[in-house]
Amino acid sequence: MDVHHRRLQAFVKLGDFLNSYCEYVSQGGQSIENQNDWFSKLDDAIVLAGHKNGWFTKKNILFSIENWAKLLTNEKLNNWLSDYDLKKNSPNNVALIMAGNIPLVGFPDFLAVLLTGNTALVKSSSNDFVLLPFITEFLIKKEPSLAKAIIFKEDRFTDFDKVIATGSNNTARYFEYYFGKVPNIIRKNRNSVAVLNGFESSEQLKALGEDIFRYYGLGCRNVSKIFVPKGYDFDSFFKALYPFKEIIEQVKYANNYDYNKAVYLMSEFDFLDNGFLMLKRDDSFASPIATLFYEEYDDLDAMKARLESDTEKIQCVVGSGILPNEILFGQTQKPQLDDYADGIDTVEFLLKT
Repeated sequence: MDVHHRRLQAFVKLGDFLNSYCEYVSQGGQSIENQNDWFSKLDDAIVLAGHKNGWFTKKNILFSIENWAKLLTNEKLNNWLSDYDLKKNSPNNVALIMAGNIPLVGFPDFLAVLLTGNTALVKSSSNDFVLLPFITEFLIKKEPSLAKAIIFKEDRFTDFDKVIATGSNNTARYFEYYFGKVPNIIRKNRNSVAVLNGFESSEQLKALGEDIFRYYGLGCRNVSKIFVPKGYDFDSFFKALYPFKEIIEQVKYANNYDYNKAVYLMSEFDFLDNGFLMLKRDDSFASPIATLFYEEYDDLDAMKARLESDTEKIQCVVGSGILPNEILFGQTQKPQLDDYADGIDTVEFLLKT
């Protein structure tokens, strides 16, 4: 059995475990058949992750875990990798500098590095340094050879062949200076948008709420701006989002809502407000927490051209029958294995000599 197959099977076992854990949680945390101490270990990791980062609620961590449980199957992993020749890879030390805005945001890179036969040198974000070490512990238990292939770094990287670094536009300049001499993927700020035509159903608009509010809007795949036809009536939009009203009960979200509302009021900005989300007309893509920017259009072709010209600022475009590569309402936070960040094929990058 080669290294690729052994590692893939370890991740399949991880998927089985995460699926069992989700079943365990759905039963109220009651013991189920063949339960072992890994359930309680993950319970503790989720609690600790929440203590270290107030945005990492149990609900959002479980959402991420459930998505990965569905993806880490033998069939899906093999189908994903079947388009690549893994045997041509020359094992490298790959430095992974991870973001920490949402739970396990760096896991796709971690997965790709290991399944292509490389060694992962991991520098976790200070906002997300609990969940991945737990997963690593589980993987090593199932495939001991991974102990030498996963190295968590606290100091500076010194021995690496490739780099995948995720950060802000500001940190990207540092990454480019420090890692520019080796093959690299350096990711900057991106945001996601939705394009409405005014004929969306209430179900579609409610699904859009998932794209807006999941992870409190902190992910690059979260919709932070919508494009609406000129004269759009926001009443039905706000009505469809009403089921998400409980988000204001989260303290950190509420604090951001109050702060940004105060700024808008003092600056005498025009904005719409439903008590848990503000809508502000703005040309920018990156909106503050608890705020959704919007922009009107009267020429659909001109609006499409605008989006194409700003491709490097946009992660996802949500819509229905407007753009060729659009994502359906409610699906931005459920990426598939080949939905690569920034549209850059991570596996292809890792296999290049």
